[in-house]
Amino acid sequence: MSDAGSDNADAATATAGSRGGTEAGCVFDALLYPHRSLSPRGFFWLMAVIASVSFTVGGYFYLSGAWPVLGFFGLDVAVVWLCFRANYRAGRVFERVRVFPDRVLVERGHDGRTLSRETLETHWARVALSTEPRPGEPARLISRGHEAALGGFLSPEETLDFADALKAALDRARLPDHLRQP
Repeated sequence: MSDAGSDNADAATATAGSRGGTEAGCVFDALLYPHRSLSPRGFFWLMAVIASVSFTVGGYFYLSGAWPVLGFFGLDVAVVWLCFRANYRAGRVFERVRVFPDRVLVERGHDGRTLSRETLETHWARVALSTEPRPGEPARLISRGHEAALGGFLSPEETLDFADALKAALDRARLPDHLRQP
């Protein structure tokens, strides 16, 4: 995770990246998205291996007279393909967190489209996270009774890194203009 100008800019760049200060006064701009370790090319080769093994073994059963088994091997390939496609579709979600001196903007979306937007006050915002987060446990941004869960799809290490960078950005955003780093 990287942020615009923080000392914590060397964490997991695969899950959150700095987009620089895209608007005037933006102190922190992070784009978070789930990690997918299997590339489209790797997915193609994995499916090719699964299909060739299934159809080779299914062909053996077909030649042995147990022809209905071939259909079940084809069904197995189709189910594996559908499961991976669903996983890739779920991996296209994102959360964008931008910190300004007067507000924190949290946007959530899918396929590049923003579906929801929350605004919290920077002055009152604080990051809440257990010291040892579990997988799937998000960082929570709390401001005047309103809470936004962030990065629930990140690994525990990435969540800690993101929370530290967000805390530093909030501290920097609260500084007077003449003390804030560019």
